[in-house]
Amino acid sequence: MGSRAPQDDRRAGAVVRAEVDHGVAELVQDAARPSSWTLLLDGTAQSHVDLDAPEHLEFEYVRRIGHLVDLAAPPAVPLRVLHLGGGAWTLARYVAATRPGSAQTVVELDAELAALVAHRLPGPGVADGLAVVTGEARATLGRFAPGSFDVVVVVDVFAGARTPAQVTTAEFLTAVRRVLAPTGMHVANLGDGAPWPFLPGQIATAGAAFAELALVAAPDVLHGRRFGNLVLAASDRELPVPGVTRRAAGDPFPARVLDDADTRALGRGAGVVTDAYAVPSPRPPEGFWGQ
Repeated sequence: MGSRAPQDDRRAGAVVRAEVDHGVAELVQDAARPSSWTLLLDGTAQSHVDLDAPEHLEFEYVRRIGHLVDLAAPPAVPLRVLHLGGGAWTLARYVAATRPGSAQTVVELDAELAALVAHRLPGPGVADGLAVVTGEARATLGRFAPGSFDVVVVVDVFAGARTPAQVTTAEFLTAVRRVLAPTGMHVANLGDGAPWPFLPGQIATAGAAFAELALVAAPDVLHGRRFGNLVLAASDRELPVPGVTRRAAGDPFPARVLDDADTRALGRGAGVVTDAYAVPSPRPPEGFWGQ
């Protein structure tokens, strides 16, 4: 979910609408920045890309994920990245621009959406190390060899602006761990707000699967004043919390970064989520565009 509606602070340019497999997609051009486009699915802003400057990350939660990816390895060192949820391939474009030679795979459930993005918003392709796979995010994990990826990101996996239940469970994380390198990092975009029906269970589930956790979110979201995006990172190695903290503090909309202890404290008392009783993330409030 994106950080703004395209009409809220700048005039829209061209609009491309298309029926895709799972709804109606719209590509809305930024009139003030013609190389920039926002992808909406059934009215929900999902992705933003700048075709001329793919290193520009407009949505705040994507910027926070970008900080984690930036610090996953020394600068410019190629990474093997699996993106579960394609959207407009925002993060994949970013990695291709900042870490040339990276081998990336984008998994997108909606074949028509993937075709629309490839045609209307051309970006990196096979020659640049990017492969696009059509399929359900969790089911595709079985296609990849153990230890195939340095980073697995769950970012644009939405069904009606909600994260599907099947990518929220211990069984899902077992499959993620199989394809991650031993020092790899898992990053998930979560949507929730007080009284926190979703986040504590996700923290407990990730905490049971990985040795180290971190959480990145806007202070007012963490304080329970509004619904929003929270970025949960997990790994068996030490996470780059100090570096992410410095970067997130300097963003246009600063975020807080919680270390392992503080993140686990938010999940205290919650049970590990399994396939037997998993539910999708909560539905965002009416008019919510994320941040």
